[in-house]
Amino acid sequence: MNETLRARPLRLDTAQPDFEQRFAQRLHWSADTDAAIEARVAEILADVRARGDAAVLDCTRRFDQLEVTSVAELELGPEVLRAAFEALPAAPREALQQAAARIRRYHEAQLEACGRGWEIVDEDGTRLGQKVTPLDRVGIYVPGGKAAYPSSVLMNAIPAHVAGVPEIVMVVPTPRGERNPLVLAAAHVAGVSRAFAIGGAQAVAALAYGTATIPRVDKITGPGNAYVAAAKRRVFGTVGIDMIAGPSEILVLADGSTPPQWVAMDLFSQAEHDELAQSILLCPDAAYLDAVQAAIDRLLPTLPRASIIAASLNGRGLLVRTRDMEEACALSNRIAPEHLEIASREPRRWEPLLRHAGAIFLGAYTSESLGDYCAGPNHVLPTSGTARFSSPLGVMDFQKRSSLIEVSAAGAQRLGRVASVLAHGEGLQAHARAAELRLEAGA
Repeated sequence: MNETLRARPLRLDTAQPDFEQRFAQRLHWSADTDAAIEARVAEILADVRARGDAAVLDCTRRFDQLEVTSVAELELGPEVLRAAFEALPAAPREALQQAAARIRRYHEAQLEACGRGWEIVDEDGTRLGQKVTPLDRVGIYVPGGKAAYPSSVLMNAIPAHVAGVPEIVMVVPTPRGERNPLVLAAAHVAGVSRAFAIGGAQAVAALAYGTATIPRVDKITGPGNAYVAAAKRRVFGTVGIDMIAGPSEILVLADGSTPPQWVAMDLFSQAEHDELAQSILLCPDAAYLDAVQAAIDRLLPTLPRASIIAASLNGRGLLVRTRDMEEACALSNRIAPEHLEIASREPRRWEPLLRHAGAIFLGAYTSESLGDYCAGPNHVLPTSGTARFSSPLGVMDFQKRSSLIEVSAAGAQRLGRVASVLAHGEGLQAHARAAELRLEAGA
C-alpha cells in the first residue's frame, strides 16, 4: 500500500462566480468511441456472422489463449455449474443464496405491480387490453477471469427468470482457461439454462446472430469492456440490448450527520471501479466537507485499489458546498446520477425533491454497496445522465407487450365513423373504406 498517494477531489462552492463553468467541466465525460476499437469490433461481428463457430474458435484462441477444436467444448453444462456451487465454502454459498432470494423477491413484487396484462371493457362490449409475454431467449454477458462479478449473474438472470423467459444463455470469458467458481455457482443459483466460456465482441456476435452451437437470442444484457459495449451498440436492432453503460457514478447528499468516514468509503466504493468513475459529495456544511477530506486522506492508504481510487477522485471527484439541502437536491437532478445516497437524518424529507437517479439510497445505514449485492433492487442502472429518461434493469426488460383490441358490432359503428373521418383527412382511402364497410354492414 502506498502511503504517499493523495486524493484531492475538486472543491467547489455554489456561491463562487465561476461555479457553473467549473462544475460543468468536471461533469463532462465524452462518450466518443475509439475508432480502432470500432473497426476491430465491426470485423469480428462480420466474421462471426459469416463463419459462425469457426470465427468464434479463432477469436477464442487469439484473445483468450484457449486451444479447443469445437465450440461445444466451451459449453459449461449444468453439471459444471452445480459442481462449482457445491464446491464453494459455506460462507460464499450461503451469501449467494441469500442475495439471490432477496433479488428474486424484489423482482417478483415488480412482476405483480408492473408485469401483468390487463383489460378494459367499453359499454358497447368493445374490449381493449394489453398482453404481456416473456422473451423467448435472452443472453447475459458476464465478465470473467480475474475481473469476475457473480452479482452481475444474479442481477441479469434472476429478473429474466422471474419474467418467465424459458431460456437464459450466459457467456463468460475464461482467459487461459481460468474459470471463476463464484460466477459459475451464481449461474446455477440464478437458473441459467446454458453457459459458454467465450467473451468479447465474438460472444456478443454469437448471441446476436447465432451459430451452429450457440443459439440466437432476442436480447443481450450485462456489462463488459469497450469491445463488448461497441459490439452491443452495433447489434442493437438485430437484438435488443439493456443499455450502453458509461463509467460508474455515486452522488452523496449529506446534511453533516453521517460519520465522515462512512461517506468517504462510499465515495471510494465507486471510485475503485476505474479511473473514470465519478464520486460527488454535495453538502451545505463546509466543516463537514473538511472532515470527509480528512477521512479520505486517512483511509485511502488502507485500500488495495488505492491508486485507482486516487486517480478517479483526482480526475473526476467533486466536493461541493451548497447553500442548503434544497440546492443540493436541485444539483442532483441536473446530474441524474447512477447511485444517489441521501446521508441525512431525514432522508424522506428530501426524497420527494429528487426526480432523476438510477437508484436512491435513503439514510446513513443504506450504503450503495448493499444495493450492489443483496438489498434486492437491480444494480444494472442508467449512467451518464441517462437516468433522466431511463430506468434500472428489471422484469419489464425481459417482457414485451402486445395491444389487444376486440371491437364489438356496436363499437364498430361508433369507432368506424371516427376512423373514416381521420383516414380521409390523411388521404388514406383504403383505411377509411375498411372502417366504412363495417358501418354499412351494421346499418
